[in-house]
Amino acid sequence: MKRVGALLLLLVAGGWAAGAPDLTLPNRATSLKFAAIGDNGTGEVPEYDVGRQMMAYHGRFPFELVIMLGDNLYGRQEARDFVAKFEEPYRPLLNAGVQFYAALGNHDNPSQETYPPFHMGGARYYTYSKRNVRFFALDSNLLDAKQRAWIESALRQSQDDWKICYFHHPLYSDGKTHGSQVDLRVVLEPLFVKYGVNVVFSGHDHVYERLKPQKGITYFVSGAGGQLRKGDVRRSDLTAAQFDQDCSFMLIEVSGDDLFFQAISRTGTTVDSGVVHRRTTS
Repeated sequence: MKRVGALLLLLVAGGWAAGAPDLTLPNRATSLKFAAIGDNGTGEVPEYDVGRQMMAYHGRFPFELVIMLGDNLYGRQEARDFVAKFEEPYRPLLNAGVQFYAALGNHDNPSQETYPPFHMGGARYYTYSKRNVRFFALDSNLLDAKQRAWIESALRQSQDDWKICYFHHPLYSDGKTHGSQVDLRVVLEPLFVKYGVNVVFSGHDHVYERLKPQKGITYFVSGAGGQLRKGDVRRSDLTAAQFDQDCSFMLIEVSGDDLFFQAISRTGTTVDSGVVHRRTTS
């Protein structure tokens, strides 16, 4: 009985009390595994619920990093707020060695650039690679000439198989509150197409959405990591899948020429899944 009780306590502490997570991803030993959250930094119950689900899935799918799509902290952003709105909701993941890589949203104080757990290295925008994937974290709040030049140079220099960009304001979105950021699209999309960007992640609209590929690029909106605008998606010809009934996060696995994805609600329900095949440039 003592052994059973200890096991039950372990399962509850790990977020497994509701049953084993429903994993649709291949979960291959040598693949790159990561998660995506956006608009999460509230410090309120939904954010903590999402954090618990992420840890529960981590038990089966040991992702090594989390990309943060902006609005990492809402409201006051003093030292204690970084604890309540980031460190505590994701404490089990941080303790497990998972690293978070943040992009800035419109509610974020630029001082987040120097917060070590966000791995921004003191910069508004930056790039890093993991296995055969290069990530580009952009600052969509201020797409000035200096950043545009940096983006083009960084994309041109990358020889990685996969190029993944992420930032806060979506180039494509069916969200009724914000929707597509067309001014950013005019600037960024030609660069993404020219230099072979495969996948783009954004937040800002507090929903989950997968758009039909645009000019060969797959776009995701994952802006419900802690905030939700229920019923906010107005489906259009662009919509491939959407979920606007609860908070959510994403799991992603890159294996060879395939990127597998799974979107999950804060109750552990899978709301979308599939695969993106890598496009190659001539």
